[in-house]
Amino acid sequence: MPDGSLSLPARLSLLAWDPARPGATDTARHHHLVRAGALTELAQRGLLVDDEGIATPVDLDARTGDAVLDGLLDLVRESMPHRWRTWVRLHARVTFDAVREQLVAEGYLRAEKRRVLGVFPSVEYVLARVAAARALHEETRYVLEGPVPAGEVSERDAAVAALAAAAELRAFAPRTSEPRAFEPRTRGPRAVGSAVTGARREDRIAELAGRCGGAAPGLRKIVGEVWGAVSAETARSVASAGGC
Repeated sequence: MPDGSLSLPARLSLLAWDPARPGATDTARHHHLVRAGALTELAQRGLLVDDEGIATPVDLDARTGDAVLDGLLDLVRESMPHRWRTWVRLHARVTFDAVREQLVAEGYLRAEKRRVLGVFPSVEYVLARVAAARALHEETRYVLEGPVPAGEVSERDAAVAALAAAAELRAFAPRTSEPRAFEPRTRGPRAVGSAVTGARREDRIAELAGRCGGAAPGLRKIVGEVWGAVSAETARSVASAGGC
C-alpha cells in the first residue's frame, strides 16, 4: 500500500477525508475510527495486550517514536484500567487531533487560517497531497473487493480495510448497481445481485479482520473487540444523525 511509513491511525484519517466536505470528518464517528487504528497498531506491535478484557501496557517505559501512538500509550498508562471498547471512544478526540496535526506536519494536509463572519479566527484543513490520498483509497478498495486471498494481505493493510469498512466510510460503501428482481406473490422487490454481493462482502471483511489479528489468539481477540466497537459506535452515530 502506498506511503507505507504512515501509521494505521494516519491512514484511516486520510481515508475518512472528504475533499468536498473537509469539516465532515471532524465527528465522533471518525474520532472513534482513528482511535481504533491507534489501538490496533499498538496491539500489533505488542505494546498493548489483553488482560481479561482490559487494555494493558506491556512496558511502562516502551516508546514507538510516533508521537500519536506514544501519546495514547501514555494516556492508557496514566488512566484507570479500561476495556478495549471503552478506549475506542474515551477521549478519542485527543488522538484524532494529534493525527491531524501530524498529517499537516508531514504535508498531507494544509491548515488554512480563516475568519468566520470576517471576525472569529478559524482553521480549515485542506487535503494537500491529493494523489497520495487517492492511491490509498484505490489500494484499500482493492483489498476489500479484489481477488487476493485475505491470508496474503499484510496485517496492516487488512487492518486498514477492515476498520474502514466497519466505520462505513462513504468511499467504501458497497456498490448497488446490481439489477433488481421481484419475489413471487406479494413479497416485494429483492436485490438479487446485491444480496449475494453483500454476503460475500461481509465474509471478506470478517476474513480481513481475522487476518489483521495475525496468528496470536490474544491479538485476534483484541482486533475483534476494537472492530466490534467501531461498528457499534458507527451504527449509533448513524442512528442519531437520522440515517445520514
